[in-house]
Amino acid sequence: MTEALETENLKVVVFQLADKEYVIPVSQVQGIEKLIHITRVPKTPSFVKGVINLRGVVTPIIDLKSRFGLGESNLNDSSRIIIISLDDMNVGVIVDSANDVLDIPKDSIEPQPEVVGGLEQDFIAGVTKIDKRLLILLHLDLVLNPIKTGA
Repeated sequence: MTEALETENLKVVVFQLADKEYVIPVSQVQGIEKLIHITRVPKTPSFVKGVINLRGVVTPIIDLKSRFGLGESNLNDSSRIIIISLDDMNVGVIVDSANDVLDIPKDSIEPQPEVVGGLEQDFIAGVTKIDKRLLILLHLDLVLNPIKTGA
């Protein structure tokens, strides 16, 4: 009887890239911002769009679509910058839209299927189905690794 109560939920922010929905834990999200001016930084990987000054903090910005090898983001009114906090560092990621916060039962998260393929498969921590939506949980350590190491 207590088993149902022991199922823990993971609160996540849902965002879209191309035609897929991805999630990251709310605990790692500092905020979701509308697009603001991004200052380019020379000699950075192509997916690093530059830096922004967000409330006095200089924050690197990466284009997640470009990072996944899905082309450049088409920036528009629904584009957002999700500010992620990871290992005492803030990084902003550009996404097509961020439109949901959900509670996902942790036991519903499955390992990524072997057939996913592509560059983005290295960044996938797991997948889950909520209603008819397939949500992809990202491995933020790996997605942001070149930023953290300065590569």
